[in-house]
Amino acid sequence: MPQVVLKLSKQEISELHKHYRDSLKGTPPGAIFAAKTGNCAITAYNSGKVLFQGKAPEVEANKWGTAEQNNETKKKTSSSSAHGFAPPSSLFTSNHIGSDEAGTGDYFGPITVAAAYVTAEQIPLLKEIGVKDSKNLTDDMIQSIAKKIVQMKTPYSLVVLHNEKYNKLQQKGWTQGKMKTMLHHHAITKLLKKIEPTKPEGILIDQFSQPNVYQKHLKSEKVRLQENVYFMTKAESYSISVAAGSIIARASFVREMDKLSQIAGVTLPKGASQKVDQVAGKIIRSKGKSQLNTLAKIHFANTQKAEKYI
Repeated sequence: MPQVVLKLSKQEISELHKHYRDSLKGTPPGAIFAAKTGNCAITAYNSGKVLFQGKAPEVEANKWGTAEQNNETKKKTSSSSAHGFAPPSSLFTSNHIGSDEAGTGDYFGPITVAAAYVTAEQIPLLKEIGVKDSKNLTDDMIQSIAKKIVQMKTPYSLVVLHNEKYNKLQQKGWTQGKMKTMLHHHAITKLLKKIEPTKPEGILIDQFSQPNVYQKHLKSEKVRLQENVYFMTKAESYSISVAAGSIIARASFVREMDKLSQIAGVTLPKGASQKVDQVAGKIIRSKGKSQLNTLAKIHFANTQKAEKYI
């Protein structure tokens, strides 16, 4: 069975744990956590090694690095200090843009990306209404806070990659990493135009790949990185603008899931667990396999697993 092993820091493993929170399963002895997505099983060990094993382990592993990178230079990517795009600490209290995404590890539903522009004066107000790392908030709390962010007239830009388009791009050869890159770039570009002539003191992207890979994806589509862009993992824990973007993106994802549930005639579960396989099988039985193109990321292994429940 194909597998990839990465050596990650405690902070990176903590970030993985939160990222795959909707796909967790029983934790084996000696492990910190275990999860299962449509691409592979993921097991993080106390030693710092993370095993990605299954049909397409590289899809998930490449979100956090590669085996080659770990052997050479990937030692401090959790704080982005291994590259030249680490944000100065002053950025977190300045007027800046932050962007984050939701839905990337979920079989059902789209990918949503939001960028938000927050001024230094707005930071305490946003903290007061509960803006913080969305991973520490329930979906109901996220929906409520997202409405308050909008009511405060915080400038933001939201981009949604619906499943039909996602599946077309994937079949065309795009990786999920490239899709996320272009979504972040598009959301930030739209927001920069929206706030013109104001210029932010910086742009912070919640890091999902190395900056050189991000720029490579941009170059392949003949666009360039904007000015004063920084990358940082776990950025929503430090930047209110990234946290706001994360909340808006997650709120949009939840709304889209509700819409798709109405189309499917069944409540679509989040994540990529066995429950997801069962629901996908039920949809295939009642509406046909073609319906999944509208509802799901069909290249995930969940599609094949769902056939066992037909």
